[in-house]
This record gives sequence, structure tokens and C-alpha cells, in this order.
Amino acid sequence: MCGIVGYVGTKKAYPILINGLTALEYRGYDSAGIASMEENKICVMKDKGRVSNLNSIPGLTDLTGTIGIAHTRWATHGKPSKENSHPHMDNSETFAVVHNGIIENYNDLRKFLTDNGYKFLSQTDTEVIPNLIHYYFSKESGDNKFLSAVQKATADLKGSFAIEVLSSLYPNQMIVVRKDSPLVIGKGKEGYHIASDIPALLEYTRDFYLLDDYEYTVIENNSISFYDKNLNEHSKEIKNIEWAATAAEKNGYDDYMLKEIYEQPTAIRETIGSRLKLGEPCDFSDIEISKDYLSTINKIYIVACGTAMHAGLTGKKFIENLCKIPVEVDIASEFRYRNPIVDSKTLCIFISQSGETADTIAALKLCRENGAKTLAVSNVIGSSITREADYTIYTHAGPEIAVASTKAYTSQVVLLGILAVYFAEILGSQSQEAIENIKKDILELPQKVETSLKSADEVKAFAKQIYGEKDMFFIGRGSDYNVALEGSLKLKEISYIHSEAYASGELKHGPIALIEKDITVISILTDENLVEKSISNIQEVITRGAKTFIITNLDLSNAHFENVIHIEKTNPLLSPILSVIPLQLLSYYISKEKGLDVDKPRNLAKSVTVE
Repeated sequence: MCGIVGYVGTKKAYPILINGLTALEYRGYDSAGIASMEENKICVMKDKGRVSNLNSIPGLTDLTGTIGIAHTRWATHGKPSKENSHPHMDNSETFAVVHNGIIENYNDLRKFLTDNGYKFLSQTDTEVIPNLIHYYFSKESGDNKFLSAVQKATADLKGSFAIEVLSSLYPNQMIVVRKDSPLVIGKGKEGYHIASDIPALLEYTRDFYLLDDYEYTVIENNSISFYDKNLNEHSKEIKNIEWAATAAEKNGYDDYMLKEIYEQPTAIRETIGSRLKLGEPCDFSDIEISKDYLSTINKIYIVACGTAMHAGLTGKKFIENLCKIPVEVDIASEFRYRNPIVDSKTLCIFISQSGETADTIAALKLCRENGAKTLAVSNVIGSSITREADYTIYTHAGPEIAVASTKAYTSQVVLLGILAVYFAEILGSQSQEAIENIKKDILELPQKVETSLKSADEVKAFAKQIYGEKDMFFIGRGSDYNVALEGSLKLKEISYIHSEAYASGELKHGPIALIEKDITVISILTDENLVEKSISNIQEVITRGAKTFIITNLDLSNAHFENVIHIEKTNPLLSPILSVIPLQLLSYYISKEKGLDVDKPRNLAKSVTVE
């Protein structure tokens, strides 16, 4: 969940490293540091807190080295402190390392190194890596001592890692390697750029090498070499990423989250792309799932974490309603520990915006081992999950920088909806008229999302009334309950207000005991088949003194509710894409009223690359 950056080239490294860390700060912001190669000596500068703190360290602007590594941290082992900040060096200060991931056997390695005379200055798991490299280097001989020592050290590591290594003995080289943790190398005009995420490098290049597990890369100013796990050298294809550099900028918005909320009409258009047209079959030629295969499936699992899991809940409604195939939605961090019933007749769909979510990737590997076909839904081309899965479909939502997901969520829901239509076409489970009607509704979504965004002023006014509250509740039935879960999560993530989401019909089975005078209950009401029951549930909380905030596409004028936000009508399966927009705005404006950092909420990071 940390961010790492590296540069090998002809320009001063430190401004490029600081710039990259700033772009990656959504991955962690407990501490930050850089290491620059200065006249055959490694100079390390680091501190607790945000990346901006580095600018006040004396001597930073005096650095002239053209090779460097950098890190912004989300703490796992050891509290945020200067001592626990990366980069870390070995005892001899010959090797410097930055690391993203978790070394699960670091206690055993620490004991082994301590027994061999090494001392440790931090509480981190990372510090074993440079000392382990030094240990093996001292026993090596030959021309490839540096690379061989790194290979032997990483072979001892259990867990996940993406690491960059410098050595004062090899001042023109950097070695990088990854396992179960993201790392990309960009080829720019004036050198090579390394990072744990593509957006950090878009300013410099759109040509990338996407590293595989245990693929060792030796980078010098004018050359790059790739080696497999056994240090056999091989060639590597470079990939062009279509994201524009401006896609990772704020473009006049106060925060990335607000920008990304307003980008949703465009993101949904990009997600629809050429996959869906009226009068033509859906285009999923990139995965080519056959009728024979789909007809053998007896269950589909959708596995994801957090917001992506909430997208999966709506995907379940799509597939079950349109295709008549049973679907289970599971939390990735729980899935593989409960011995799920998975075999060759199971299709497993995995959703991850970054494509690097550790729990989701682990669940995918388990399903594949049990003979299931796996399909990844991701926003990042070439990410780990896309390389592990049998099939991959991309949302094409563009870079999402804010920690709290918005446009990635709605794009995931839309793509799952189109996938369900595609499956229904293959299976013939719906009439052609029904298929064309839902296609028409999907194609109208971008314009209808734009209409939902026009509620911003009303939502902002209500946020001013309630931002000081300590507890809130979200309720809904059917698909509206799925939206309630996502709305509640958004509020928790960026405002730190405790909130819970409940299926409306469950209120009287316990949660209504928590409803008291002036507490806020947020209701989503879009299913006309459930309108009477839902209105009754809202009346129940009003009777007990609650304030209500209602999002609906139905006529509730006879109910005389206050604080009603109207969205446009659409197919009930698609209403979650419209009804979530005011909830995203509500969380955003509440957080702003509280004076919080919307894009970087405490204790959270964008890409959860550790279990």
C-alpha cells in the first residue's frame, strides 16, 4: 500500500522523485524519503509525515545525482517515524532499498541476521532486505555479484514485495524486482522511470514495461536488462498506455474526488465504448465466451473488496435477472479461507480498480487452481490481476487518484451490466425486445448521470446541516440496499462519521432501537414495486424523531417528505448508477465542511497490496 518511485537517467533525480511521490501520495502518507546516488555515495533524506516535509530538509536542493529511489509509506510494521521511514540501508551503508509489500517471515530473517552480527535501527520488515543483500554479496564473486545477491536475498523472502535497490559499489545501476506487488518501468526521453503505479509516470512517458513476479531488472542510464527467476536474460515487450498525462491532474477542481465525481458521465461513455450498440450483439470479442461454456456453468462467484464488492452486488442482480444463473458475491479477504465450492462449472469474476488488490488476487489464484475459469474486471491495463486471469475486461475509466472510489465504482457497475446483457444474448435468456430496451437504457446513462450531478447545490445545503453528527443510517430495499452500503462506506471513508447501512425491512428486527430524535436516516427509493413498503419504513424512523434525506426517481409528493433529491427514471437494474451520485456528493461536502483531507483520508490507501 506504499508508493515507490525511481529514476535512472541524465537529469537530476531528486525533483523527479519528489514529483513522483507527490503523484503517488494516495498510496500512503505516513512518512516519505528519497535516496540519491551522489559521487559514489548513497545520500538518504527522509522524515515522518507528508511528502511536502521533505522539501524542508537541509541539503535536498543540493543533490545532483541522476540515479535515485523514493518511497511514501502506509505503515504496517512500526509506527510512523523518521527511523521507520524508507529508504533503509544495510549496516555498512552499501545498499539502499525501498519496498512496497509485507515480508511475512521477517522475524525469522531478522534473527538470522542478528545472529550473524547485523544490527537493526527500525521496527520495519523492510530493513532485513538490504542487510540480507549485504550478507549474500559478501559471499559472492564474479561480475554479477550485485544481481546475484539481490536474487538470493529475495528468494528468502516470504510475502509480497516490490523493491528498488541501489549500491554505492555500482553507482550507475539500479536493480528492481517484484512479487505480488505492483511495479512498472517507464521508458522516457531522458531516462527510465520506475513506480508502483502508472499515473505517477504519465508526465514523462506512456511506454511501459510491466514486470512479472520474480523478474529482475538491471537499469543503467542507456540500457535496461531483464532476467528471470534463475537469472537467465530475456527480452521484454514494451506497452503503450493510452491515458493522457492530464488525466491525473485536478484540472481546476479543489480535490481529485470532486473531479472524479464529475468525470463519471465521460467514464461511463468510455466504459460502454464500442461494446454496446442498438441492433447489434454486444462486442466482447476480447474474451470470446461460448454458449457451450456458459450453458455448463451452475454458479458464478463475484469476488472483490470494499467498493468493488458493492459493485459486485449490483452485478449479481444484473446476471441473475437477465441470465438466470445463480450468483454469489463474496468478500475477497474471507473467500479463500472458507473452502468455497469451486470447480470447472464455476465462473469466477474478480473486480479490482487497481488490479493489484492482494486479497482479490489470492482468491483468483485459488479458483484457478480448482479448475474454474476466471474473469478480471479492472481499470489498469497490464495490472497483476489481469495477467493472472483467464479473461480480462477493462472499465477504461481513466486514472482514479482519490482514495475513495467514485468513477471506478459506477464504471464497474456499468461494465457488469453490459457483461450480463452479453451473457443473456449468448444464452437466449431474454427476448430481443427486452435486450434492446436495456441497451437503450444503458446508452442513456451518461446523460442521466449529468442530471444527477445537478443536485449538488441541494446536497451541499443538507451537508451543512448535518456535518457535525456522529452517527447516520442508510436504508434501502433490493438494489437500493446495495447503494445504501456504498453510500455508508463513502461517508465513513472520508468524513469519519460512524454510519451503518440496513435493508429497510430489517429495521424493526433490531436497528430501529438506535433511532432517536434528530438522527439522520438516508433513504434510497427507486423500485416502484417496493415503494409502499419503503415509504412505511421511512415513516417509522420519522415517527421516532429522525431527519430524513431521500433519493428517489418516484413521485413521493403525497408522502410530504422533506429533503428529497430526484434522479431520472431508468431500468430498476440500472438505478444504482444514478442514485449513488448524490451520496458521493453528500460524503464529499460533509468532509469539506469538517475541513478534512478529502483525497487522503486517515489510515487508508488507494491500492491495498497487502492482506
